[in-house]
Amino acid sequence: MTYWALNAVFLVPAAAVLALALLRHRAKGAPAALAVTAVVLLVLTAVFDNVMIAAGLFSYNPDRISGAFIGSAPLEDFAYALAAVLLLPGLWMLLGKPAGTGRAEQPDPARHDHHPAEPEEKP
Repeated sequence: MTYWALNAVFLVPAAAVLALALLRHRAKGAPAALAVTAVVLLVLTAVFDNVMIAAGLFSYNPDRISGAFIGSAPLEDFAYALAAVLLLPGLWMLLGKPAGTGRAEQPDPARHDHHPAEPEEKP
């Protein structure tokens, strides 16, 4: 099995989760935020994977990679960062609070009702 075949096992479901989340929630700023996140995460992956490969922490079977590299890191190595960018926001949207519910109600400090530090009076 090649690394691309292994990556497909993660990327296809991650993309499906994000697509479902975007269709269900129609988040207006989500595509731009995802693009910025992807760029930042892929740049960080390029830097740190190259450092780790140069330090000899891990290597790849040359028979199972495509041969396309960014520095010392094979292109396939970036699929895990991409899967995180696809899956985690998608899960956040699907499993988080329902769209349009707004923020949770915060207590009003100006109200002089009962303060938790004060004991309640008993009759």
